[in-house]
Amino acid sequence: MIRIYFLPFIAILVSIIFLLRLVNLQIIDSSYKLLSDNNAVFEQTLYPERGLIFDRNGKVLVSNQSSYDLMGIPENISAFDTIELSNILKVDKNLLIDNLNKAKNFSPKLPSIIISQISKEINAVIQEKIWKYDGFYLQKKSIRNYPNAIGANILGYVSEVNKNDLKKFTYYQSGDLIGRQGIEKYYENDLRGTRGKSFYQKDRFNRVIGSYENGIFDIPPKNSNNLTLTIDLDIQEYGEKLMKNKWGGIVAIEPKTGEVLALVSAPSYNPNLLVGRERSKNYSKLSLDTISKPLFDRGLQAQYSPGSPFKTINALIALQEGTINNKTIFQCNEGHYYAKGMHMECFCPKGSKNNLLKAIYKSCNTFFSNTYRSIIDKNGSPSDGLETWNKYVKSFGLGDYLGYDLPIGKTGFIPNSNYYDYWYNKDGWKSSTIVSNAIGQGEILATPIQMANITAAIANRGYFITPHFVKSNKLIDTKKVYEKKITLIDSIHYEKIIEGMHQVTERGTAKVAKIQNISVCGKTGTIENFTKIKGEKVQLTDHSIFIAFAPKENPEVAICVFVENGYWGARWAAPIASLIIEKYLTKEVKRKWLEKKILDGSLLNEYEKPYSGTEFTINE
Repeated sequence: MIRIYFLPFIAILVSIIFLLRLVNLQIIDSSYKLLSDNNAVFEQTLYPERGLIFDRNGKVLVSNQSSYDLMGIPENISAFDTIELSNILKVDKNLLIDNLNKAKNFSPKLPSIIISQISKEINAVIQEKIWKYDGFYLQKKSIRNYPNAIGANILGYVSEVNKNDLKKFTYYQSGDLIGRQGIEKYYENDLRGTRGKSFYQKDRFNRVIGSYENGIFDIPPKNSNNLTLTIDLDIQEYGEKLMKNKWGGIVAIEPKTGEVLALVSAPSYNPNLLVGRERSKNYSKLSLDTISKPLFDRGLQAQYSPGSPFKTINALIALQEGTINNKTIFQCNEGHYYAKGMHMECFCPKGSKNNLLKAIYKSCNTFFSNTYRSIIDKNGSPSDGLETWNKYVKSFGLGDYLGYDLPIGKTGFIPNSNYYDYWYNKDGWKSSTIVSNAIGQGEILATPIQMANITAAIANRGYFITPHFVKSNKLIDTKKVYEKKITLIDSIHYEKIIEGMHQVTERGTAKVAKIQNISVCGKTGTIENFTKIKGEKVQLTDHSIFIAFAPKENPEVAICVFVENGYWGARWAAPIASLIIEKYLTKEVKRKWLEKKILDGSLLNEYEKPYSGTEFTINE
């Protein structure tokens, strides 16, 4: 009896097992279907146009131009004339062969980029002959174009992703472009958009025969976002022209909004150099220039002693602390200020008596040395006094990254008591030891954007808006970008300083910066410039600095100009700042004599002197 049912039972059991396996393979487990699709379906990436970048007035700063990648599927490539194709593409034959071998090693069935960023001119030639080269096709992309060739340090550049990018970001694939430096990097997610995909059916010979499933699985690319910057194209371009043959930085800010109107770093470079197949070669040349450092953004990264413009901050702190007032007078007995171990020359006439107003427009070192010491010694403890001073100074954004929307920068340096305790031992220093801080020398370091920011804070009578570079973008966290920060100085004290700064251009050290019918408030600085050569301290030509804002009431622009090895503040920095102010406020420059002098002027002889650029090895 058992024998009768045994064979049918085994047959039914085996049938059930086979049936379940077929259901699993064809319905539940899709791995074989995916494998089949991978062999039969060709996937092509669709790249959205990268977002455009405009200046504050709607003028184009960055646009796109068509570019093409020569793609190849190794399995489909037949024997061809490598010399002919390399000549058409204008590339070395060995590069073409190497890339083909890399593509084959990566995958013989999947497409790879053989030659990237082919110009539209070369594309027009190869389109007529692509039929001769089995397994090759052209994929359209867009690359950046900079119609005005300015603002390279602000805009940044775009290049292909590398191995580190592919490991760090899951979104990208080989051949994709990514923003490097500047706006391109900081707003990469906004500017890139999201790529799409098209799927095509292949036959058994791996040839494309049409759209897969009538395109129902195609994914259209998602449009990118355009950006409108706070930068004024005309002012940025003008500032770069004025800084030709000079090294340094310019930062101009609209005080009431914190919008950066111009960020000039000199020397700079044409951003179009970092577009196309020559990008790597051009980048190498720029990065290897360790003397002029065109890739180094002096407006954001160079840390200089702030010099005499810093006297305004010390005066504000002393007014707030009540250690000086409008009637305070200090006398220059010998034409210099002397403290134990410190001799500080003062250019006031011997025996002159200066109050706060006169001390600002005459830039009296004696007055501000006494003022600084009055802050430090107020409560008898230099350590406590310095901590109080440090707190006030940092409320102006000094010693801080500021939080602007670019990916690079330096914090500068504001010393505290721990710093001096380390160098002089606790109780081994006093106000006379650190009196150089009184005139913005000593250990204080600041970047040009920080100096422009404190100028905006003074112009606003006690507050500043976080500096920023993008004017409109719905994705920005406006609470963070446009944050209002109030200094620790009462607004009533600013008017005294502002009047002193106004007199600087009316009858003081920067009369060259006076503009007809515009009330300019400014402060010059001549900064001692030292470096170390073989362990010895060597003095180089002084730096030139000028901060200013205008008009005096309801100011529209605050600016800092820093010119390396530029002698005194009124020689280069003050004229440059005043020309930019005039251009911005009136849309024209009437002082053609001054404009010509600056445009034709050069400091290249200074920079060609031995060791002229070595100060950056200290403060970078």
